[in-house]
Amino acid sequence: MAAFWQQRGRRQENGGLGGVIDGLGSVFDVLLANARLVLGVSGAAVLAIATLAVKRLIDRATSPRDEGDPKAEQKSLEESWQDLALIKTTPKPPKKQRREDLSEPLLSPAQPLLPDPRGSSAPLGAPQVKPSPLHCLTLQEKLLSHSSQLAVPEIQVSLVPQLARSICTQLQNFLRSKYPELPFGRLFLSGALLDGLEVLAADHIHLMLPVLLDAGLWSLISGEDTVVRNPQYWMIKRLDLGYFPRGCSPWDRFIVGRYLSSSVLNETLHKLLVASINWPAIGGLLGCAIHPVVASRELKLEVKHDQVELNITLFPVVEMEDKVLLAVPPEGLVENLWLESFYRAEVSRVKELDAGDSGARQLCLRLLKGVCRSHPSLHKLGGSPVTHVILHLSDTASDWAEESLADRFQQVLEELVASLEKGVLPSYFNPKINLFSGLLEEEIDEMGFVLYRAISEPEVLL
Repeated sequence: MAAFWQQRGRRQENGGLGGVIDGLGSVFDVLLANARLVLGVSGAAVLAIATLAVKRLIDRATSPRDEGDPKAEQKSLEESWQDLALIKTTPKPPKKQRREDLSEPLLSPAQPLLPDPRGSSAPLGAPQVKPSPLHCLTLQEKLLSHSSQLAVPEIQVSLVPQLARSICTQLQNFLRSKYPELPFGRLFLSGALLDGLEVLAADHIHLMLPVLLDAGLWSLISGEDTVVRNPQYWMIKRLDLGYFPRGCSPWDRFIVGRYLSSSVLNETLHKLLVASINWPAIGGLLGCAIHPVVASRELKLEVKHDQVELNITLFPVVEMEDKVLLAVPPEGLVENLWLESFYRAEVSRVKELDAGDSGARQLCLRLLKGVCRSHPSLHKLGGSPVTHVILHLSDTASDWAEESLADRFQQVLEELVASLEKGVLPSYFNPKINLFSGLLEEEIDEMGFVLYRAISEPEVLL
């Protein structure tokens, strides 16, 4: 008991500070005694380090200093900052993982910190390297860069036309031997590859088979005047059957109801391609494998070469009264309709306009065709509709220089969205024709949604 009062007397002589210090020491002792149970091993270690640092601060504050030693005060301050730094740099104990945290995505590993350039000293005489500012590409620069990625590989540019012409020659010879009475014209190739507008890959080409008609025995009737009420289709009517009965024209065998039937002609040629021609022998001669597509409504051949894979589509074509008509009847019961094609006029007009003002219409068209090809929802928009929008804009926008490519590209997207909103895109060569008439409402909505989002940020399409 005497020792207790003696110790209490010493605490009172220290002005009450000793009581506070002993009280804190008791709290620290209790915490340290129970820290391992409550916080675990790592938590107890952290608490011990922090407690040690605080005790040092308290002991240093209460211990007598030599008043005549000025370095003692400086040393005390330095040790205090070291203790505080010890507390700050002590790693925090890992947080106990909760069940709900297991469903959260894992964060990517942290990147190593770069040294602070202000704290590092460069060697004397070393040149100071200034960080180059980040260069953000404009839409114009992105379009020009993207256009270089659309180029068709050289092997395809040279091999595909050569291979298609060889198949064309073999098919021409077979038709002349099989149907010498039918006046087929000379087969010729057509498609974007031959016109310099193909993008990404030369994997398809068209084979045009001219059907030569006697103008005195045949005439054209617009689809607008028929039950289909579609000006994009035409019917080819047989004339003067009373004076020139059936048999006067070699094409009378394909007549249905006094009209030349595109469906009957296609069926005849389909049987010819599938069953009559020895494609394995022709393929072996040309160094490739040729297979006719049996299930397709189109007259299509699949060609597989060591270096390319190619689809060739055969189109019977009639040219009368400045019209180019393809044997592509619409789905349904009407089998006598011929589709008017504007492809030749489209390509000719675009090239003519570009030649007149050194414009970039063909480049813009290739970029947009590449966009439509790479986006599945835009496949049916590529080709003719985009070409007609560019031709319409050429009547209002006069600046088609390469420097204005970004502005024209953006404007084409806006015009396409506006046309899709209305569901109407008039043909450049015949305003009565709606180029969106063959699309479903769901397809129009999907294409419009994709392009509408791209108007504010066209780069997402590239």
